[in-house]
Formats: sequence, C-alpha cells, structure tokens
Amino acid sequence: MATLSVKPSQRFRLPDWHTNSYLLSTNAERQRDASHQIRQEARVLRNETNNQTIWDEHDNRTRLEERVDTVNRWKEMLDKCLTDLDAEIDALTQMKESAEQNLQAKNLPLDVAIECLTLRDSRRDIDVVKDPVEEELHKEVEVIDATKKALQRKIGQSFEKLCLLQEVRQQLNSDHRGKMETLDIDRGCLSLNLKSPNISLKINPTRVPDGSSTLQQWDDFSQFSKNRAEAEMKEAVELREAIALTIAETNNELEAQRVATEFAFRKRLREMEKVYSELKWQEKNVSLLHLVSWGLDFLLWDEEPAVLLGSPGCTAVGSATGDQSLCLLQTLEEITELQKDIQHLEDDLRRKFLNLKLCHTRLESRTYRPNVELCRDQAQYGLTDEVHQLEAIIAALKQKLAQAQDALDALYKHLARLQADIACKANSMLLDTKCMDTRRKLTVPAEKFVPEVDTFTRTTNRTLSPLKSCQLELA
Repeated sequence: MATLSVKPSQRFRLPDWHTNSYLLSTNAERQRDASHQIRQEARVLRNETNNQTIWDEHDNRTRLEERVDTVNRWKEMLDKCLTDLDAEIDALTQMKESAEQNLQAKNLPLDVAIECLTLRDSRRDIDVVKDPVEEELHKEVEVIDATKKALQRKIGQSFEKLCLLQEVRQQLNSDHRGKMETLDIDRGCLSLNLKSPNISLKINPTRVPDGSSTLQQWDDFSQFSKNRAEAEMKEAVELREAIALTIAETNNELEAQRVATEFAFRKRLREMEKVYSELKWQEKNVSLLHLVSWGLDFLLWDEEPAVLLGSPGCTAVGSATGDQSLCLLQTLEEITELQKDIQHLEDDLRRKFLNLKLCHTRLESRTYRPNVELCRDQAQYGLTDEVHQLEAIIAALKQKLAQAQDALDALYKHLARLQADIACKANSMLLDTKCMDTRRKLTVPAEKFVPEVDTFTRTTNRTLSPLKSCQLELA
C-alpha cells in the first residue's frame, strides 16, 4: 500500500503564482516599451544627425568652392597685372636706353661747339671780337648743357621708377605665389571625401594659428597690391611720354640752335669776305700798304672753319504558459530590433568619426596657407562650426548607444527570467499531464492501458497540439 510523502520545500499560494506570472508579463511589456521608446528616439536622432551632417558637409564644400573661385579670380587679376607690369618695365627700360643714347649723342655737338670756340680764340688783333657767331656758339653750349641735364634728370626718374616697378612686381609675385599655394591647398581639401585614405583626427584643429588675418585684411591687402601696381604703371606711362617729349624737344632745340649758329657763321663769313674784298681793292690802289695787305690776306685765308653735325638716338497553467510564450516571442523580437538599431547607431557613429576626420584634415591642411592667405574666411568658420557640431552629434550618439545597450542588457536579463519561468511551467505541465495519464487507470482496464507519457523520459507518445509543441520547444 502506497504512502504519501511530502517534500520539505516552500509552498506558494495560488495568488502568488498568478502574481508572479502577471509581474513577469508586465515587466516584459514595460521593458519592451522602454526599448521601443529608445529605438524610436535613436532613429529620430540618427535621421536628424545624418541630415545635419550631410548639409554641413555640403555647405562647407560649397564655401570651399566659392573660396577657390574667389582666390582664382584674384590670381587671374594678378596674372594680368604681372603681364602688364612686365610689359611696362620693358617699355620704360627701352625708353630709358633711348634717353641714354640721346644723352650720349649730345657729346658730339658739345665737342664741336667747344672746338669752334677754341679755334676762334686764335683770332688776333682787332678780329678778336664778340660777334653773333661767338654768342650763338656760347648759346649752343648752354642749350646742349640744358638738354643733357634734362635728359639726365629723366634718366634718373626712369631709374627710380624702374626700381619702384620692380618692388611692386616682387610684391605682386609674392602675392601670386601665395594664392597659387592656397588654391592647391583648398583644391586638395575639396578633393577629400569619407573614403580618402589620408584623412585622420588632428590635435586641436580649430586653433587660430599665429599670423592669421581677417577676410577684410586679406581683401585689402590684395586690393592694395593691385591698386599700387596700377598706379605705378600709370605713372610709368606718363614718365615714358615725358621722356619721349623731352627727347623730341631737346633734339628740336639743338637743331634750331645748330641752324642759328651756322647762319651766324655764314653771315659773319660774308661780312669778312666783303671786308676782305674791300681790302684787296685797296691793296691794288695803295702800294705802300702792299706788304700789310699781303700779310692780312695770308692770315685770313689760312683759317679753315669746320662745322660738324650731330645725329639723334632712339548622421490556468496552459494559459499562463501560452501568455508567457507570447511574451517571450515579443521580447525576442524586441531584442532583435534593438540589436539592429544598435548596429545602425554604431554604423552612424563610425560615419560621424569619418566626417570628423575629414573636417580635421581640411582644417589642418588650411593652416599651411602662406602669409596673408592664412585668413579666417567663411570656409574656415564653416569647418570650425562643423567640427563643433560633429562633436556634439558624436556625444549624443554615444549617449543614445549607451542607453540602447543598457536597454538590451535589461531585455536579456528579463528574457533569462522568462525562459526560466517558462521552463518551470513546462515541467509543471508535463507533470500534470502525467498525472492525468495516470488517472486513466481509474477508467481504462489494466490490460488495455497504454501510458501516453513515458515515465522515464517524460515524453508524450501522441501528437501534441501546435501550441504545446511550441511550448515544449521553448522549454
């Protein structure tokens, strides 16, 4: 005869059992709701940060393109200015050489005039007179000296202007080289993208380097260089015209004086010839003055005047178990969705780090712009703002990722509790099913009794319903 034995274990009340099932279900639902809320917030954050990052990068790329266009326009203006300046330097150099040639050409007329004055100092007696010829010769010397001083003054002015033009050219050339280097740097920044192999994080890329200038200072510097070059070229043109005018005037003055001097010479010679003829006539008539007349004649005809001309230059148990199974499936689904969102968050975080590397590399590259080109332009301000925006986005994504991982950990812990409770209930269902099968002995003859549940393996010998099959599989 069988006796009842009671296991020395804690016995719970049925309300406690219902309460435990209820708590497990409600806690699972609460965890799923919290996870769902975090997933939705993460998706909103991802969408907003992705849009913000895309637009920030687009805006800064546009600013860089505009900056490249601006610098390129200035470079082209400087190219033209340098070309014009070189042409003006060549033209002024040629004019200066022409003036020097004209100055050199004035030496011959001066030598001739001095020689004539020297020769005329050989006159004797009463013929040593201050006649118009001597006045014209002295005037010719004065005119030549004045023309030489005027030409020398213009040559000195042209030399000073050439020095100023060379200085302006050196300044323009330095500004031109700076803009060429800036164009290479900014075009290199434009060519960078998230797949570029040479992007990386830099140390303090938003710093303001020493020697940085403002955009207004940069524009003023370039405009000043251009205006100065244009002003110097304008003055050089005026100087060339003045030199050409001086050359023409001095040549005209010298030619006029030459004509006047030669006219005075011819006139004087005519007078002397007239007097000579008169004296010859007197010689014939006055025999006593023959010797004197002969000597005078010899002295007058012995003088041979010479005139030389100059030339000009050029980002129930069965129901409870079924409810818990459904809760378990929902929790597993939520875990799967949360894992996907966590993966998306991690992918977005990696992409934001790539965007940050791109901004860092662009900012660091632009610190190597030379001289006044190292200015705080709109592209620089935009890249700096993008770095701060990306840092805030990365911090928000990290925070949301940590919240999602905490929610995932909580779901896994509650999933473990659900699986343990489902295993307990599956065991209870099998035991109650065995009891029901055992109680069939009360209604079925012993020779016809076939147990539906294996006593040792606790497996059923009949086909279970799909729900119970699912419950057993989960157990």
